[in-house]
Amino acid sequence: MEPLQHKTEENSSIARNVENVRNPFKPTAAFIGASWFALLTGTVGYCIGLWNASIELNEKGYYFTILLFGLFAVISVQKSVRDRAEGLAVTELYYGLSWFATIASMILLTIGLWNAHITLSEKGFYAMAFSLSMFSAIAVQKNTRDAKMFAEKEL
Repeated sequence: MEPLQHKTEENSSIARNVENVRNPFKPTAAFIGASWFALLTGTVGYCIGLWNASIELNEKGYYFTILLFGLFAVISVQKSVRDRAEGLAVTELYYGLSWFATIASMILLTIGLWNAHITLSEKGFYAMAFSLSMFSAIAVQKNTRDAKMFAEKEL
């Protein structure tokens, strides 16, 4: 009987090509860069809009705090959802609080903008910059975690 595998040039070239194939779940540099660019665009644009807004300083503080609260909340949601998917322990309390904080930040921004005495275009700008920041924070967190996971496996 013949052995199951012969060490031939064809088999060794296949093995070399398999080693060079990129893992499809590893985030690409383009996606990582686009995520960071979107996060910076959303947060910096939001902050520049606040800086130039003709509203009271306490209102500016309110909107800035809502942005920080929302960013932290969505990162917490992403982390707890991912931990659960990977079989890591996440308490129901933390999971529920992270979702509550995310929804609360969106509701608080909506209420604030609804009652603000600013133009509709400004309201739309803040809503869109906030949404861009929230989504891109999730993407950046996901990319950071994925990149770390693949870096640890390659060591």
